[in-house]
Amino acid sequence: MVPARIRNFSIIAHIDHGKSTLADRLLEATGTISARQMQEQVMDSMELERERGITIKAKAVRMRHAQDGDEHVLNLIDTPGHVDFSYEVSRALAACEGALLVVDATQGVEAQTLANATLAQQIGLKIVPVINKIDLPAADVDGVTEQIFETLKILEDPVLVSAKQGLGTDEVLKAILRGIPAPQGDPARPLSALIFDSTFSTYRGVILLVRVVDGVIRPGMKVQFFSSKHEVTVEEVGFLTPRQTRAQSLSAGEVGYAICGIKDIHQVRVGDTVMESARPLSAPLPGYKEAKPVVFAGIFPINAADYENLAAALEKLHLEDSSFDYQPENSHALGFGFRLGFLGLLHMDIVKERLEREFNLSLIATSPNVEYRVQTYDGLWSTLDNPAKFPPHGEIKALEEPFVLVTIVLPVEYQDGVLTLLKERRGEYVSIEYLTTQRMIIKYYLPLAEMVINFYDRLKSVSKGYASLDYAACENRLSDMVKVEILIHGEPVDALSQIVHKSKAYSVGRALCEKLKELIDRQNFEVAIQAKVEGKIIARETLAARRKDVLAKCYGGDITRKRKLLLKQKEGKKKAKLLGSVEIPQDAFLAVLKLDEDKK
Repeated sequence: MVPARIRNFSIIAHIDHGKSTLADRLLEATGTISARQMQEQVMDSMELERERGITIKAKAVRMRHAQDGDEHVLNLIDTPGHVDFSYEVSRALAACEGALLVVDATQGVEAQTLANATLAQQIGLKIVPVINKIDLPAADVDGVTEQIFETLKILEDPVLVSAKQGLGTDEVLKAILRGIPAPQGDPARPLSALIFDSTFSTYRGVILLVRVVDGVIRPGMKVQFFSSKHEVTVEEVGFLTPRQTRAQSLSAGEVGYAICGIKDIHQVRVGDTVMESARPLSAPLPGYKEAKPVVFAGIFPINAADYENLAAALEKLHLEDSSFDYQPENSHALGFGFRLGFLGLLHMDIVKERLEREFNLSLIATSPNVEYRVQTYDGLWSTLDNPAKFPPHGEIKALEEPFVLVTIVLPVEYQDGVLTLLKERRGEYVSIEYLTTQRMIIKYYLPLAEMVINFYDRLKSVSKGYASLDYAACENRLSDMVKVEILIHGEPVDALSQIVHKSKAYSVGRALCEKLKELIDRQNFEVAIQAKVEGKIIARETLAARRKDVLAKCYGGDITRKRKLLLKQKEGKKKAKLLGSVEIPQDAFLAVLKLDEDKK
């Protein structure tokens, strides 16, 4: 296909603004999928995506569309909308020349609309604005058009559609051909192709999704990956329609898949550049940004015998989702497992659920935390993502925690509750702008640690669900953080340790002790549940001993007989207390996640 007849584009939007539904209508209108094969969210092939109604993985599909007697190829890359998966969005945009920016006619510009549009503009993509859901009674097309002009600085007239009803689909196709530029690649140049995603097949090995920038890739060709210089032979290339359709070659400007017989998942990295071994490149393709995990948690198998299965599952899943990282970890309470780094809490939830579903594992996750930089008195700085490895208080000279720039779009009437929440979470004011007389944008600097537990739920609660959130990492700042250590029966439980700000240490310790008292079963002896900070016990709950009625069969007689029985029971409990160990239920390790410290 001649590059002038190709259009490579993405669909970007805030979560639930209708990008997957619009993708369905485009597939229908171009005849890519027949009416018999059609189903809702056809691009969301993962069971988890369908259940949650969100896109998790970027998808690519090739469509053919004829206009004015000329046949064009449209390569659509569908992207996620949730803030945690902005990494997937950046990968997809790197493979495109333009993007459809979908905005809900009833909700207007939201936080992720702003973030994704800015990301697309920064890498020079042509943006075609699309206003969706124009058929709804609450639709405000004029107001949303004004927001697109004023806030996003996009001056083109938006295409008006109702993706659910199929209205305006032809206009969208015309706008793609008219507004999005054709790729500029040259098939005669040396091969350079961007790996923007990958999947793993048990039978075929690694399947690479590539955008060919220059040159041609065909079966039998020897190619290399720029970062590792590892050489492989191309076995098969083709297009996604959305099923794999074999082709003779992929030329400059085209998007498709390549199978190279790669069995070792560590030989390839998403975002790498593929080049021809005979004509190597001097520099990789630009514009690709590596993901940096910001939230960390321990993942342990409930059955210790599943450790090897968990290791194998993580290897396979890491190929499809290279945005999380992992390394082995050992906990006194939970045994052998892995420490994982995620892009956010939803990402953590998705990865854990995929491991459990796709690999039939039963797992437990520890409390999530962020990465801190700690300086000890010998002057050395180190990075810590695990509270269990936190140095003792007397050895810490300085500590830095990560801050993020939070952007919240919300109706004006909920600003008081949201601003109060941001102050409670140690937020620092940046700016307030008004989109309209009814809607506003609040920007605050916020410690990432304050967002990790319960922030999103609290934000939705105080705004009645109307606030939308986006955040971006900005810097590390000096902070007064302490380690809250939980002791059960005098023994520290490393998996329940937390790093919190000193001002919140008491409330967190108290709430955690109270929660654990509810969850731990009573023993034959009294159990102390304590929270310790900087060597001092700051909170304690006592779990009373399970009491057996030893006097049940004592029907009378001398009182000394009863006293003997009670004394014997007391001595037995004393001995059990010295020898006994407390079994902590799995629910206790989820207690930190479920704590609502604001109510405490």
